[in-house]
Amino acid sequence: MKLKPSNSHDLVGVGLRHPHYSYVLENKPPLGWFEVHSENYFMKGGPALHFLERIREEYPLSLHGIGLSLGSADGLDKNHLRRLKDLIYRFSPFLVSEHLSWSRVNETYFPDLIPLPYTEETFSLLAQNIDEAQTFLGREILVENPSSYLEYRDSIFSETDFLASLCRKTGAKILLDINNVYVSSFNHGWDAGAYIRAISPEFVGEIHLAGHSLRTFEDGSVLRVDTHSSCVCDEVWALYHQALQQGIRAPTLIEWDEEIPDFEVLMQEAITAQGFLEKKEVAYG
Repeated sequence: MKLKPSNSHDLVGVGLRHPHYSYVLENKPPLGWFEVHSENYFMKGGPALHFLERIREEYPLSLHGIGLSLGSADGLDKNHLRRLKDLIYRFSPFLVSEHLSWSRVNETYFPDLIPLPYTEETFSLLAQNIDEAQTFLGREILVENPSSYLEYRDSIFSETDFLASLCRKTGAKILLDINNVYVSSFNHGWDAGAYIRAISPEFVGEIHLAGHSLRTFEDGSVLRVDTHSSCVCDEVWALYHQALQQGIRAPTLIEWDEEIPDFEVLMQEAITAQGFLEKKEVAYG
């Protein structure tokens, strides 16, 4: 199946992780692009950068950040921004993205992407930080909707309204993580289909698809956790189909970060996504 369509909005990619460096270079799989976590390449040299440079000769790249902490109240880490800008200069990614979350207070960093309350104060803070990041980097960034396991009583906006307002205010776009939509909707009792319907196609610059895990507690309650450790589930494929049907078309990425399988497994997930993009009857699950 052709996985390099001429229309850039139909490009299907895979998250590049170190166990697959050699496979990709030796086999040159027919994919549209690869995405890497920005912070994994902030070093000055070494094998990871060497492999990425070789892969960049064959494929477009996107950079997906996990540490800029756009929601930090004390501003952005200027050193982090400088290192990200250097990486962008080196690899010329066609997309650069971050998360709608926070993970830093002063010089204390947390190994997680912590959701934010959707308030006027948070909106102003995020808009300011996104503007600063885009101005410093000299380009648009994408902001990913979070997976979440709690909600704030102080929130006055829905997540979709909050994201849309940020796009209008800053010119940034949404990285629509459909697995995150499903995980958060299950955990909070939202309607995942209504969430997708509330997203304007014009604001979406990229789509993520991934798997997740179930955690069952002693009281019998169940939580869905965004672990990126399994195949995309049927419900997420159905939401992806819905998004495409309502005109949301953007470069689509298969993510897999834990319990990483052979590359052929990721390739099959990419083929399934491409089938949806080409409006073919596809089997999944």
